[in-house]
Amino acid sequence: MNVAIDTTPLSSGHAMRGVGVYTKNLIEALGRYEPKHSYSFFTRGENIPNNADIVHYPYFDPFFLTLPWQKTIPTVVTVHDLIPLVFPEHFPAGLRGRVKWYMQKIALRQSDAVITVSKCSKKDVERIVRIPEQKIHVVYSAATPGYEANISKQTQTKLKAAYHLPSHYMLYVGDVNWNKNVGGLLSAFALFARAKKDACLLLVGGAFKKENLPETKQIWQLIRDAHIEQNVLIPGFVSQEDLAGLYSMADCLVEPSFYEGFGLPVLEAMASGCPVVVADNSSLSEIAGPSIKVVAGDPKTITTAMEYMSKLSSSAREKLIADGILWSKKFSWEKTAHETVSVYETILAKK
Repeated sequence: MNVAIDTTPLSSGHAMRGVGVYTKNLIEALGRYEPKHSYSFFTRGENIPNNADIVHYPYFDPFFLTLPWQKTIPTVVTVHDLIPLVFPEHFPAGLRGRVKWYMQKIALRQSDAVITVSKCSKKDVERIVRIPEQKIHVVYSAATPGYEANISKQTQTKLKAAYHLPSHYMLYVGDVNWNKNVGGLLSAFALFARAKKDACLLLVGGAFKKENLPETKQIWQLIRDAHIEQNVLIPGFVSQEDLAGLYSMADCLVEPSFYEGFGLPVLEAMASGCPVVVADNSSLSEIAGPSIKVVAGDPKTITTAMEYMSKLSSSAREKLIADGILWSKKFSWEKTAHETVSVYETILAKK
């Protein structure tokens, strides 16, 4: 079997975001764990390789023409989430966006199988796109190999100097979109910082440095209004190597999203030996494991979790870390590769 994979996310602005990370890791995992098959690659606008038995589009955007109007060979599409369609009031599409969504919806329905990265996303695809449940396959993603808890003292010293880190800090990793609930996170942290004057929150993500984004402007304004400028560090984009170290040294990761298609930082943090505070909703409920659960819409519950994490005994913290590492190992790219190929084989067997 020869599988043609669209690698467009690797050469676009999505390269360092979830879709790009997924595409890169999937390609590497398929080559490593499913070598009995062959793989060829193309990007949007190029012809699908002639020798392909099946084509896989590892990403889907409802408001851009990511899928061809007509398919010529069996097709698999990975839909990470449909958040803009679940919450249209927060993601206005405009006339062009709505037209493209109409076209993309038809193209998605024509696919032979849809892969989603969570049960939550599967339900959304089934409900919104009206695709039969049996055509939708849940194949969980996983943390990128390389996130681990054993960070050397030398690396820790280097990172502390490079990012001006205090002895204790909490961490957020992600984007600034509405569903990420960064505003709720800052409101909760502001309450926490009133009682703990030396509290520190590290906001990691390239979007935090994009000052022209309305969401980023709002975040900076919230920080100023709450008078926590001295308590918040914003390094922007961080390499995977550095991020692994930042996870391992943090008091905890706080991911209070209103909604997620998967929630990769949760597993990255656990694999790195970092306790996690996470909202108990959407796909996050599926991957949260041994984390501290909060209500996304109630900043007070997030503040309470921060207080709990700051007062955690050494033994309780060590147990939370150990449980998190074990939980993160339930998700692996080897498993993802095998289950993805199983979808390919199922489709071809029917053909």
